[in-house]
Amino acid sequence: MDTTYIVLGVVVFLALAFDFINGFHDTANAIATSVSTRALKPRVAILLAAVMNFVGAITFTGVAKKIGGSVADPAKLSHGVEIVIAALISAIAWNLITWWFGIPSSSSHALIGSLAGAVISAEGLDGINATGFLDIIKALIFSPLIAFTLGFIIMWILKKVFARSSPHQVNKGFRTGQIVTAAFQSFTHGTNDAQKAMGIITFALVAAGLQDHLEVPLWVKLSAALSMALGTSVGGWKIIKTMGTKIFKIEPINGFAADIGSATVILVATMIHFPVSTTHVITSSILGVGSAKRFSSVRWGMAGRIVISWIVTIPITMLFAALVFQIIDWLFL
Repeated sequence: MDTTYIVLGVVVFLALAFDFINGFHDTANAIATSVSTRALKPRVAILLAAVMNFVGAITFTGVAKKIGGSVADPAKLSHGVEIVIAALISAIAWNLITWWFGIPSSSSHALIGSLAGAVISAEGLDGINATGFLDIIKALIFSPLIAFTLGFIIMWILKKVFARSSPHQVNKGFRTGQIVTAAFQSFTHGTNDAQKAMGIITFALVAAGLQDHLEVPLWVKLSAALSMALGTSVGGWKIIKTMGTKIFKIEPINGFAADIGSATVILVATMIHFPVSTTHVITSSILGVGSAKRFSSVRWGMAGRIVISWIVTIPITMLFAALVFQIIDWLFL
C-alpha cells in the first residue's frame, strides 16, 4: 500500500480524535449555564448539544478553509502531512491535560499554536503565512473582549427591563428560555469548532497532493461532524463544574444572557470565516454578565487562572508541536 495513504490515515484518525476530544472538552461551553441553573437535566443537555453540534458542523465550511490556508500554504510545504501529525498530537495532548485539571482552555488556541509551531520547526519562519496567521490571532484575541462587552450589555438591559418583576417569575421564564439558548449555543459551537478538524484534514490532503484546492470534501464534513457529536455525548463534567459554578453563581436570567451574547459572537465569526475560541468567548460572556449583575459577585481569582491558561496555550503548544515534529523527523524522515 502507498505510504501516502497510510500517513494520511494517521492524520484522519488524529484529526477525528481531536474533534472527539474537542466535543467532550467543549461540551461545557454550550451547556454549563443551562445545567447549573437546572434548566436542563445533564443527560438531556448533552444529547441536545450533541445533535445541535452535528447540525452546526455540517452547515458551514468557511472556517475550515481559513484554517487550511491561513497559517501556511500546504502546497508549498515539503513535510506538510508530518507537520499536521505533529500539530494534532500536540493539540490533543494539551486538550487532555486541561480537561483533566478542569481548566476551560481553548482547543482553537491549541490547534493554531500547534500548527504554527510544527510549521516553524519543519520549514523555519519563512513557512508561516504571517498575514493569515496574525489575522487568526487577532480574531482569537478580540472575540473574547467583544463577548465580554456584549454579555455585559445584554445583562444590563435585562436588569433594567425586569427590575420590578418577581425574581421567581423571571427565573422561571428564563429557565425555559435557556433550553432555546442552549440549543443555539450548541449549534454555533458546531459551526466553528468542528470546522477546525475539517480544515486540518483538508490541509493534509493538499499537502499530500491529493487535491489542489481547499474545498472540504463531503466525507470530511460528515466524519468531523459525527466525531464532534459523539465526543459531545460523552460530556466534560469537570469543565462544566468550573464554568457553571466557580466563576459566579449563575441564575437563569444570567445564563440566558451569557448564551445569547456568546452564541451571537461565535455565529458572526463563522459567517465571516474566522476561527474563534468558543471556550474563551463563552467564558468571557459569563464574566461580562457576572460583572453587570454585580462586579463583586465574580470570583476574579478563578477568572484570573482561566485567563492565564489562555495566555500560555499558544506558546506552550507551539513549543510542544515543534518538539514532536523533530522527534517524527528523527524517527521517520
